[in-house]
Amino acid sequence: MALPKFKLISFPICPYVQRAMIILKEKNIPFEVEYINLMEPPVWFHDISPLGKVPVLLVDEKPLFESMVICDYLDEITEDSLYPENIFEKAQNRSWIEFGNDILSTTFDFLRTDDQKKFNLCIETLTDRFEILEEEFTNGDYFNGADFSIIDAVYAPIFRYHKRIEEYKDYGFFDDAPNVKAWGERLLERPSVINSIPDNYSEALKRFLTNQNSILGNLLTA
Repeated sequence: MALPKFKLISFPICPYVQRAMIILKEKNIPFEVEYINLMEPPVWFHDISPLGKVPVLLVDEKPLFESMVICDYLDEITEDSLYPENIFEKAQNRSWIEFGNDILSTTFDFLRTDDQKKFNLCIETLTDRFEILEEEFTNGDYFNGADFSIIDAVYAPIFRYHKRIEEYKDYGFFDDAPNVKAWGERLLERPSVINSIPDNYSEALKRFLTNQNSILGNLLTA
């Protein structure tokens, strides 16, 4: 059965878009990508994204929004699911995906806050989250062992953020989570992950951070 025509609407540094793009690449699904300025989106964007967020996947010009909805859809319309076959293990993966969403949200707070108390709390929370994840990790190449799964696509953009943060300053997030750190390093070497960002990603991220009146942003401009 022929697949629909896909177009992914993206913002260069968005980690949620990266999830969808990783799955598209892992599944070898042909697609186009269009980058927009989410700060000043085109008028037509509001017609396809009710929440004003990316990613949006146009499927034969009909929109799907929310990253996990898109990832699950792409998995369901193609062979060789990127979820575990066991129903309970699949549900467990979805629980830990929500845990990843919490890590990503806290990471974003860490990047943007100008409040020292909140900044310190983010450091404590992120350190704790990665320690919890360390206890759950299977010590395989990926979260479920030997095979790459959707949950790996969810965590890869998190590790990309933290790799960039470490280039500016090491806050010790992974001091007690060496297996999780190694997992992240493996993910960042995977072709689908490497190619899920535009060529100007590093510059765009640094520009975004330096434009924030945040503690981390001020560190970059010091």
